Amino acid sequence: MNTAYKTDVVAWANEQAAFIRAGRLDLLDLENIAEEIEDVGKSEQRELSSRMAILLAHLLKWQFQTGRRGASWRLTIKEQRKEIFYDLKKTPSLKSLMNDTEWLEMVWGKARGVAANETGLDSFPEICPWTNEQILSQEFFPD
Repeated sequence: MNTAYKTDVVAWANEQAAFIRAGRLDLLDLENIAEEIEDVGKSEQRELSSRMAILLAHLLKWQFQTGRRGASWRLTIKEQRKEIFYDLKKTPSLKSLMNDTEWLEMVWGKARGVAANETGLDSFPEICPWTNEQILSQEFFPD
């Protein structure tokens, strides 16, 4: 059949899987398969980045809007920590991002932007004031 990758990626993926199962490796679209495999890793990185930004934004709101603290924020913080823990356990290679200064700066910038948009405040620290251990600890809530 040879469905084009750019025409219908779902049909293409099903076709490629069928070729593999049938042992028809000569029919595989190797370049696009390689690209899709790389995209899986990028998707996992984006998920971790998103979860970290949400977590950090809520920690900022917790610290800077003490009068608005509530169960919803606490639950969001706890949930993001739990999901980050699962993500790092399921994909241990992502742990290296937690020590990547450039990545952490990017995530912190996103978190500051989210917190600023949601609070109307613009006086958040330029550099994250918490360690990774604090950020991921279920017991830590900044004062």
